[in-house]
Amino acid sequence: MDITNNINRERLTETFIELIRINSPSYEEAKLGEVLIRKLSALGCETVTQDYGKSFNVIAGLKGTMPKVQPLLLCAHMDTIEPTEGMSFALESDRIRCTGDTVLGADDKSALAQIIEALTVIRECGIPHGDIEIVFTSAEEKGLNGSSNLDFSKLKSHYALVPDSGGSVGSLVTAAPTHLTYEMRIAGRAAHAGIEPENGINAIRVAAGIIGLVPDGRIDPLTTANIGIIKGGTATNVVAKETVINGEIRGHDTNKIEEIRHKIFDTAGTVAGQYGADLNISVVKEYSAYRIEEGDDFLRFLSGVYNKCGIEPVFKTTGGGSDANVLNSRGIKAINISNGMQRVHSSEEFILLQDLYDGCRVVLTAAAEFPEFSGMARR
Repeated sequence: MDITNNINRERLTETFIELIRINSPSYEEAKLGEVLIRKLSALGCETVTQDYGKSFNVIAGLKGTMPKVQPLLLCAHMDTIEPTEGMSFALESDRIRCTGDTVLGADDKSALAQIIEALTVIRECGIPHGDIEIVFTSAEEKGLNGSSNLDFSKLKSHYALVPDSGGSVGSLVTAAPTHLTYEMRIAGRAAHAGIEPENGINAIRVAAGIIGLVPDGRIDPLTTANIGIIKGGTATNVVAKETVINGEIRGHDTNKIEEIRHKIFDTAGTVAGQYGADLNISVVKEYSAYRIEEGDDFLRFLSGVYNKCGIEPVFKTTGGGSDANVLNSRGIKAINISNGMQRVHSSEEFILLQDLYDGCRVVLTAAAEFPEFSGMARR
């Protein structure tokens, strides 16, 4: 018997629509969190809210019916990028799509709906299962801030499924990069631009010199660098005293990341010195890279789940991060999988109804089959 036949497609779609109608930009997840907590509690989950200052994470657990097996963690994020206020959508015969200028919010509310429906089917049908831990994070779109502040002492899982990748259901992210962000503060000297410009040091010109020389774009297949924000100056008649540059470096190889970081920062220091400007650089590691080898037992287990669902698993390397990066860095083997969302972070975002359903099939099958894998892993 195929347990995924018990998935209620109409209910799954209704849950997804209910969730995307709730505006939940990063750090403003309170209303959505209340709805999710209510749904989890109704399913018999023990649920707690973990506040960390800027926002909160939802941590829940569904007690297993099979003793002495490891728990499985299901993780998704509650927040969306902006804009989502006033979101409008169309439910068509094969998809749900944006109809306005906002994003849809399928990133990551399709995963939330898939997890809720999978848990519902498990409860309704009495499907045997081990303990299932659920984490719904906040502010994932802000440098994985929710998972970075997650209270890991409340979790027992060693394995996690993170449905937070785009494209049709079937892809598994086996490698994701380290992400560094940096801020350069260039301090020049103000002067009247019409009367004594030669007495000033134009911080904007210094910034332009730096930007023109540092590595940028795709450095190699696994490394990128980008300058995304520049701010400076106060008026057209004032030689700009200060300019701030914000940029990032992403890569899978630590040595390559360090090489690019030194090139950028050394170049900036040289250019600033040539102009006589002061330079201050601060760096933040947003998250660390992870790589799951193709022979890994958990990856093989998930490949079997996809095969059982009649979906071909496709392994891919990505340049983006997810909560899976943080979970892996904290000792939980986590794999980010596609939940079916398409053209995310744009007003053209959509999800095919078949992918919404297939993503739920994968989550449900993984939860039901995990006790067998857990027993093998324990041995």
